[in-house]
This record gives sequence, structure tokens and C-alpha cells, in this order.
Amino acid sequence: MYENILVVAPHPDDEVLGCGGTIKKLSSQDKHVFVLIMTRGKEAMFSEESIVNVRKEALAAHKLLGVKETRFLDFQAPELDLISVSELAGAISQLITEMQSDTVYLPHFGDLHHDHKAVFNAGLVAARPRKDSKVKRIYSYETLSETEWASPIESNSFIPTRFVNITEVFSVKIDAMKCYKSQLKDFPESRSLKTIESLANFRGSTVGYSFAEAFMTIRVIEE
Repeated sequence: MYENILVVAPHPDDEVLGCGGTIKKLSSQDKHVFVLIMTRGKEAMFSEESIVNVRKEALAAHKLLGVKETRFLDFQAPELDLISVSELAGAISQLITEMQSDTVYLPHFGDLHHDHKAVFNAGLVAARPRKDSKVKRIYSYETLSETEWASPIESNSFIPTRFVNITEVFSVKIDAMKCYKSQLKDFPESRSLKTIESLANFRGSTVGYSFAEAFMTIRVIEE
């Protein structure tokens, strides 16, 4: 059974939106969940104060979710498409090796934001199924305001193949998202608490639960 889980987020709050409930559920089972946030805001677009603030918000959210350790990288958002896949993959691979990660969560390839696409591609490179790789499971998560806004073509579709019942921990996911005061919006914006609840209700009702998170299975290796 898996023990060391790495959640890779292009930006702070993607990890809570996509798998906050799953993170809490895993940490409650004494699994080691690590979060890697790939970026800081581009200086011309984001002040140093705002960057420091959102990272504090992330740490507060992760404490509630039981994250074992959070790592921040300093690639500039929103310009990951200008960085080589090998450089991004190298940074992710380093953490996979250090944390002995056997399970990796990545953003969805078809998301509107090109940073998400870049992280997905780099994550797949970092988690290549080599003989010495410990990564046996890769899943992609959906991110409100990115996944559902992608262009309507088949290759961009988020087609869930795995559902996690988060009914018992959904309130913690909401509390974690509340930590991200700088990122939350009022309904009917996608990144509102009401919309987060609505999506969790919809994904849950799909499989007979009150609340769930949905994922696409990218690869599972059984031994």
C-alpha cells in the first residue's frame, strides 16, 4: 500500500481545490503527504508582499490538512511554458527521490492555464517508470477556473476514473480553502466556497456519496 504521496501544484491553492479532501483523508491514515508548489509570482505582476502572504496562507491550509512537508520553488508564474520541460522535471524528480514518493498527483493536462499543462508534462517526465522508480501511481486532479474553462475539444476533457469519498473530511477542505483569503472569490465565481461545495456534491452524487473528489488515472503499476 502506498505511503509517500507527492501533490504537485503549479500555484498555491491548486492542491486544496484539486485534492484537499484526499490529502486530509490520507494524512488521517498516517500516510506521508508532501506538497510541492512550483511557482512564485512574476515580479512585474505580483509584489513580494503578496507572494509571502499567499505562501503563509498555503502553510496554514496545509497544517489543517496534515501535510507532512511543503516545498516552494521559485519558477515564475504565469510563465512555466517558457521554461524547459527538463528543468521543471528535474526539480520535481529531485523531490520524488528525496521523499521516496510512490504516488504522485498532478494537475490536469487539458487545463486552460498553460502552467498546469507544463507541470503535468514535467511531472510525467519526472515519474518515468524506470526500473529504479518508486512511483507506482499517478493521478491528475481538477482545478476550478482552469479545468472547466479549457477549450471544448476531446483531448482537453477531464474524464474522471477514480473517486474519493471525502464526506467526513469535507469541512476540513473548506476550512483549508478559507486560509487562502487572497484567492477566494464570491459566488458565482468558480473559486468560491459555494462552487467548491457544489462540485464536491456533484462528484459525490456520481458515486453515491455526499462529497467526493474526482481524478483521472494516468498510470497504476501493480506488482
